[in-house]
Amino acid sequence: MRVAILEDDESQIELLSHWLRLAGHHAFPFSQGADLLRALGADRFDAVLLDWGVSDLSGVEVLRRIRTQLRSSVPVLFCTARAQEEDIVVGLKAGADDYLVKPMRRLELLARLEAVSRRAQERQVPPELLEVDVFRADLHARTIARDGRPVDVTAKDFDLAVLFLANIGRLLPRKQICERVWGAYTQVKSRTLDTHVSRLRSKLDLTPGYGWHLAAVYGCGYRLDQIDPLPDLARITGKSGGSGLTDRLTSDYAGI
Repeated sequence: MRVAILEDDESQIELLSHWLRLAGHHAFPFSQGADLLRALGADRFDAVLLDWGVSDLSGVEVLRRIRTQLRSSVPVLFCTARAQEEDIVVGLKAGADDYLVKPMRRLELLARLEAVSRRAQERQVPPELLEVDVFRADLHARTIARDGRPVDVTAKDFDLAVLFLANIGRLLPRKQICERVWGAYTQVKSRTLDTHVSRLRSKLDLTPGYGWHLAAVYGCGYRLDQIDPLPDLARITGKSGGSGLTDRLTSDYAGI
């Protein structure tokens, strides 16, 4: 498993990382809550070990942002010295899957980590439908609709749309997009991805006038955000360069 660790005590980081490596897992330590949140928004982790007291954000605040801002269901274990019943209740109510009090025991930690990961996998039954705001994607039939009206998309358009829709507000690196949609990164020219994104933006009306912002992040990748709709001259005048502005869709793919 890929396990992120939020901990600002170097000795604890070394100990937890060592335990995880012995069990065949990969450890990714972070000493700042903001750094962990950025990493979770850009990459995939199978579990998170979370300390309560780090310098920039409390563990509870980090957890709340994981669940609300990132909308992530990644398994989270609190690993903290705070042993009061009230603290445990706060942590669990904030969205923690389990709560361990320091000093931790290696076998217990690994067993609990395996347990929360197993429960998370059991909950992840592949959905038949992905519904986000006005968009509805049928993952079995590979069709997509906006406001109940079908949108004509190619196979690559569909994969790209689902990828974006399942990751609204997340930065998706170019490499990750190409691997998920084309199956390889080195075989996809940068211009090919840009062309597909531009076409998808037009087809699904992923523009500020319709409350969406699909934009390139220089040197990194792409990000889709839902925003407050802005006045759009094309909508007011009825003139647009695209086809069927009321029949489009946004895209995001689950599991990233």
